[in-house]
Parts: sequence; C-alpha cells; structure tokens
Amino acid sequence: MSRNSLLAALAASLLLSAGVAAAQERSATPAPVKQAPAPPTLQTPTAQAPAPTSVEPGLQPAANGVAGEEPSISLTLPHDQSPWGMFMNADIVVKAVMVGLAFASLVTWTIWLAKSLEIFGGKLRARRAADAISNAATLMQAGRELGHSGGPGALLVRAAEEERALSAGALDHASGNGLKERVASRLARIEAAASRRMSRGTGLLATIGSTAPFVGLFGTVWGIMNAFIGISQAQTTNLAVVAPGIAEALLATAMGLVAAIPAVVIYNVFARSIAGYRQILADASAGVERLVSRDLDFRMVPPATAIAAE
Repeated sequence: MSRNSLLAALAASLLLSAGVAAAQERSATPAPVKQAPAPPTLQTPTAQAPAPTSVEPGLQPAANGVAGEEPSISLTLPHDQSPWGMFMNADIVVKAVMVGLAFASLVTWTIWLAKSLEIFGGKLRARRAADAISNAATLMQAGRELGHSGGPGALLVRAAEEERALSAGALDHASGNGLKERVASRLARIEAAASRRMSRGTGLLATIGSTAPFVGLFGTVWGIMNAFIGISQAQTTNLAVVAPGIAEALLATAMGLVAAIPAVVIYNVFARSIAGYRQILADASAGVERLVSRDLDFRMVPPATAIAAE
C-alpha cells in the first residue's frame, strides 16, 4: 500500500469519528418543546379606577378610602368676595366695628353739609354788617342801616347802643373811658359767643378723625385673631382658607381710614373758615368801638366846631 492511500484512509477515519461524536452530543440534549399559541381572549369592558386625587394637608381620608369632606373650608370661604359679602361673613365684633365706622362717616358728611351752609351764611351776614358799620358816620346811622337784621354784626351795634343808653346818666364827660371799656367788654362777649356757636360740631370731627383709625385697627386685630383660630381648627395653611378671614379683618381698617381721612380734611377746612369768620367779627367789633368813640367826641365837641377846626 502506498503512502498516499494511507493518508486518505487516516483522514476518512478521523472524519468518521468526528461525525459520531457530534451525533452523540445532539442525542444527549433534549429538543425544545414548542408551545401552542394561546387562544385569543375576549376583552370585556371594565370600569376604570378613579384617578387618585390629592388630599389637602391636614385632611385625613375616610375609613372606606374616600377622602373626607372639608367642613372647615365650606365654613370659612364666603361665596361672595365683595365688601358686602365679606361684611356678612365677618365676626359679630368686626361687624359692630364696621357699623360704628359707617355711622361715624355718615355723621362726618352730615356735619360737613350743615356747617358749610352755616359758615357761608354767617360770613355773608357778618361781611354785610362790617361794611355797613365801616361806612356809617355814627352809631345811630349804623343801627338804621342794619335795622332788625339778624347776625352777630347787628347784635354788636344794638349792644353798643344799649350800653350807651344805660351809661347816659353816669357818663364821664372828660374822657368817656368807662363807656368804652363797658362797650368793649360786651362786644368781646358777643364775638366769643358767635365764634363758639360757629365752632359747634367741629370737635366731633376732630374726635372721629383721631379715633376712627384705632377703632378700625381693633376690628382688624380681632378679625385676624379669629382667622388664626380658624386655621388651627382646620389644621391647614391653605391660602384659600387663610385669605378670607384676613380680608374681612382688613376691611375694618379700610373703613376706619375712610371715616378718618375726610373728617380730618373737613375739620381743617372748617378751622380756616371759622378763623376768617372771627376776623370779620373782629373788624365789625373794632368798627363799633370807633363809632362809640366818635359819638363821645361829638358830645364833647360839636360836630360843626370839629369840622371847622380841621
């Protein structure tokens, strides 16, 4: 046997042994079992579970798993956020404060209307009387000009005439200082009485202007205190629960400012107007004193002689 034939026989035997070994390995591992496809199942419509809702902090869910109701929010949140709605949902003390401030504001505007008409009429009458007194040459002429008209100006002239008539028997012909002092005293009293009468009611404006902000602040403090009590009972710091109570409390401060600011402004306007009224009365009183002094000079020196001497 030749060398080539031996090599071919050896290669054939090696291939045969390799094929046998591979067959043994395939027989040792089990073949995979093919599963039959599952039959299609009919999908029945099922109710979808409700989406989980967020529970506010401080609100505990109920025993059956449903979030509990919010009684505190329903009691705290008003349905109407207007000033009237906040007033109706406010505490009884805050309501009393706001009602008092509203009444004070009504009083302020009533005094403004009444005193404006009174001061205007008083200044008009006093100015007419002062003009009549300044244009008169004698006290008697001034009395005729004013006649029976009312007002402090006419009262000044009549008071001077009465005092001159009462002092006729005790007249000091040398100087007449006693009559001048008595007339000046009566005129000063009439002027002071007219000023007090004209200033009546303005003190109430000063009181409202100075106390209304503090009354409103008291209502605000009381309302905020109740709001914090409600927050502690609701066990939540949600702004929707906190805001209404604070807004109701701040409404009291706003009403206090609404009552105080006009009262202060009107009081200052009336103070200036009454000061002008007093100045007109002072001018009229000075004019009456000049007329009394002139009448005394005419009694001591005849008018024709006095005019000739000039």
